[in-house]
Amino acid sequence: MERIDIGLVGFGTVGSGVVKALKVHANLLKKKLGVQIHLKKICDVNLRRKRIVQVSPAVLSRNVKEILDDPQIKIVLELIGGIHPAKEIILQALERKKHVVTANKALLADCGEEIFQAAKVNQSQVQFEASVGSGIPIVKALRESLLANRIQSIYGIVNGTSNYILSQMAQMNWDFRQALKIARQKGYAEKNPSLDLKGIDSAHKLVILVALGFGRWITLEQIHIEGITDISLNDITYAQELGYTIKPLAIAKCEQDELELRVQPTLIPHEHLLSSVNGNYNAIYIRGDLIGEQAFYGEGAGQFPTASAVISDIADLVYALQSKVQPVKPCLLYKGNIRRVRQIKEINSCYYIRFMAIDRPGVLAIISGILGQHKISIASVSQKARKRAKIVPIVMMTHEASERSLRLALEKIDRLENIRRKTVAIRVEQL
Repeated sequence: MERIDIGLVGFGTVGSGVVKALKVHANLLKKKLGVQIHLKKICDVNLRRKRIVQVSPAVLSRNVKEILDDPQIKIVLELIGGIHPAKEIILQALERKKHVVTANKALLADCGEEIFQAAKVNQSQVQFEASVGSGIPIVKALRESLLANRIQSIYGIVNGTSNYILSQMAQMNWDFRQALKIARQKGYAEKNPSLDLKGIDSAHKLVILVALGFGRWITLEQIHIEGITDISLNDITYAQELGYTIKPLAIAKCEQDELELRVQPTLIPHEHLLSSVNGNYNAIYIRGDLIGEQAFYGEGAGQFPTASAVISDIADLVYALQSKVQPVKPCLLYKGNIRRVRQIKEINSCYYIRFMAIDRPGVLAIISGILGQHKISIASVSQKARKRAKIVPIVMMTHEASERSLRLALEKIDRLENIRRKTVAIRVEQL
């Protein structure tokens, strides 16, 4: 039976999960692929760390050149993360006509176009299913299954940490700090979870989804990014009373030839399927002109879901090697008809707004008046009474309004002597 040699760079959580899955499912993969996948060399800076799988010491190395310079190794797995030296390793592998599998969303978001251009020049492939949604096959779906569609919108819950925290706040009536503490204890949040909580991780994944769905490589600076750290338990409770759930969404919409890109906590109706995606699960909801609406759901992180996606990419490369061709995926270099990306101040949306105001007569009228001056129409309003409290929440839902106008109005309102804290405004998506 033919053997395909592969090299692994990065023997951490994901890397060790891939190695264990390859060992446990070796016979299954042999039967399905018709070849033996042989892990010839593993490179990592720390070879003494305890891992969930044991390998022969002869397989281990600290020198990545043992993988890059080996002509028998046809496929290189880059699972170290970060920009450097991951970028250099991938480019060197491509220069040597090797195929690459990566789960590195930050690198692809930062240097994806350059990497795929290098793959084209060298007639090699870069596979990256695990970079978005872990085991959810969203990359393959956009790249192949939905190829004939003009994608109209993508809505994704693509960060399990943020989704777990907001879900637990809603279900357990925990405040943000309690939910974050439990997320850390369960391993859903890293010791420093700032990339997740500030929305940066979701933005990296949105860059990749936009490249696949709309044919435009964008930068993080073109995405409006808001994290979940300002969401309070009160906001979640008030939203539920209004018929909405707060979810951390990555959003890409195409109107004519303009893109609207946001990562933000968002109110969505209870009845929409994304509102029921809880815990550390991910979901991606897509509209296309031919397929209508489709949703993809599953665990968005974890050792073995990610390993499943990595091995799926290995399988695709094995098929290419077996057929003696090295097809480049041109859709990753295809240029869509997107003319520009809108700035956040150009969008229109409905809004949930929470003011913290001194409980005095006439305050609500002043707030309403300022909103009216900026052509913001109120759909509903309620004042949440608190016993013996001098500062009370005023919660409003608006009709569709201009973001620019809303910001100007809130700046003016927050300067009022009767407003005691910065106003919270959360966009609403009816989907």
